[in-house]
Amino acid sequence: MSEQAFSPLERAAVYRAIAERRDMRHFSGGEVAPALLARVLEAAHQAPSVGLMQPWRFIRITRPALREAIHGLVEEERVRTAEALGERSDEFMQLKVEGIRDCAELLVVALMEGREAHVFGRRTLPEMDLASLACAIQNLWLAARAEGLGMGWVSLFEPLALANLLAMPTGSKPLAVLCLGPVTEFYEAPMLVQQGWAEPRPLSELLFENKWGTS
Repeated sequence: MSEQAFSPLERAAVYRAIAERRDMRHFSGGEVAPALLARVLEAAHQAPSVGLMQPWRFIRITRPALREAIHGLVEEERVRTAEALGERSDEFMQLKVEGIRDCAELLVVALMEGREAHVFGRRTLPEMDLASLACAIQNLWLAARAEGLGMGWVSLFEPLALANLLAMPTGSKPLAVLCLGPVTEFYEAPMLVQQGWAEPRPLSELLFENKWGTS
């Protein structure tokens, strides 16, 4: 055991937050105290980013009319996604895919404009800006779970339409609508598993040694 390791109780808490994190769709209203919201957003802001570019931008949605407009964009894409799914269309339409109207806080997370100027670590992998933003969202998710808050990542929207709605600058791109707030309970397993939509694959099928496909 490394001398730099956390105590057993601290390690258990970290692994528990990871294991019990859920993509939540059911919220119980309520509020998120300002200090608590600041705390989980600071956790997101502490995420690693390639070249320390910190490409994430957070937009807190506080106007009810704007929240409703975002819900409308998501609903439009939900219908289009159902059409694209073909034979699973009806099954998909039965799933609850967002909690925009019910969550205490609504956040939009976007990539900043001018990302092409950042080449450190991105010359051959420009998508590392997206990877960095995803790390920030994961930090926020884990911090929220540790604080007893549910969070759901909604990606059903047309990026340009949402960018226009939020007056975002040219070159920026929204990647996530995040529903955050109190929940009555957390799902015992991912909701898509509980609803029979999909089954997760075990790590043993996804871990290779030395070359692709070799265990």
